[in-house]
Parts: sequence; C-alpha cells; structure tokens
Amino acid sequence: MAKLSRRQLTGMNFHYKHYPFEYFLDAMVRYELNNIEVWGASPHFYVENMSVQEIRNVKKEIDRRNLSVICFTPEQCVYPINIAAKEVDIREKSIDYFKKSALAAKELDSPLLLVTPGWGYENEDAKEAWKRSEESLEKLAQVAGELDLTLALEPLTRMETNIIHNALQLKLMLEGVNHPNLKGMIDTIPMALAGEDFTDYFNSMNEEIVHIHFIDGKPEGHLVWGDGVYRWKRILNS
Repeated sequence: MAKLSRRQLTGMNFHYKHYPFEYFLDAMVRYELNNIEVWGASPHFYVENMSVQEIRNVKKEIDRRNLSVICFTPEQCVYPINIAAKEVDIREKSIDYFKKSALAAKELDSPLLLVTPGWGYENEDAKEAWKRSEESLEKLAQVAGELDLTLALEPLTRMETNIIHNALQLKLMLEGVNHPNLKGMIDTIPMALAGEDFTDYFNSMNEEIVHIHFIDGKPEGHLVWGDGVYRWKRILNS
C-alpha cells in the first residue's frame, strides 16, 4: 500500500467545530502534525466578523505552536454564498466574500484558498450557470494572482452543485478560465459518488491538482477513514 508521510497530512478544524479553536490547535500539536487547514466559519474564523487585528491574533496562536496553514477554506457550501448565482447582488456579494477571504489567507501565510463553483437553478440552461461560475472564477483568479495565492477549485457532490461534480467538469473549467493561479483539487466524497478514483484526476490534470480532502463517507459525510463504506486502501493505491 502507498505510504504517506506525516508532513503530507493536514488537520482541519471542521472536525472540531464543537470545541474552541485553540483546542483544535493544541490537538494538532499532540498529534504531531505540522500543517493545518483553516475552515473559515463561526465561531472559529469567520472573515465577515473579524478585523485584521483579530485575524493576526489568530495567526500568532498558530505560530506559537509552530504550525503552518497550507489552505484556507472559507465556509461556502451553505447560504448565502454562491459565485454562480443568477441574482447579480448575491453573486457580487459572494465574490466580495472571497476577496476578503483572499486577504485573510494572505494574513495566515496560506498558499492556497479553497473555492467551489457555486450552483445554478435546476430549471435553467446549465450553460448559463457554468458561464456565471467561470466569470466569477476569472475575477477571483486575478485577485489571487495579485496576492500570490493559488485558488484550489473543489468539485462538490451532485446534491451540492450542478456545475462541477466530476473530474471532466473540473478539467473543462480549469481550461476555460485558463489562469495560472487557478488549480484543481480532489474531495474523495464527490470523487467516489461520481464513480471515479484518483487516476481520473491525475491522468488528465496531473500537476494541476494541488490539494486533497481525504475523507470517508456512508456514502456522503466527513468521516474518519474506516468509519465509512469506501475501500480506502484501493483508492489510495489507485
């Protein structure tokens, strides 16, 4: 079986949302992990409610424990964030939210900012939602370039989006935006639900894949490997 080094593993505070953020940081130290992914949601780290100084205070706590942020993931899969929204005001507010998140990522010294494609109405032409998502990603990629960040574009499940929920759609969006600061990533739940494995991503995108959410499910969810139904050894070896 393929082996991962501890330095390739990253802990995320999403799994600690019922504990204080400092508890999560201390847990990462106990587990001897060097890298963390910061999930940007209340009460831990919601950019809409934080001043620059508050963000910097969080960074001090991270630095004090000799941890490094490798990805900032602002909450975006629930109301009201949708970069593909048909309503212009919702779409523009969503883009502004990611701009604030990009500045926060820079304060955290995170090289990656995670972004998802949004979604369109099920009874509209799918091409229209795709176009809105692509245009929003073009704007955000430009912001990322100015801040020397990389956007990691994450496919979601079909229940969450009708824009990008498989490897082919991710590849087409990366090609459509065609910006060096927009890359792809993998979440093993959408990957498995689409009947895919790592080869579907790496054979077609290879170095364009910059991040992985490596989780188990029943079939959906955010579970520890072994608590779900996926054959994780086979997936790891793919």
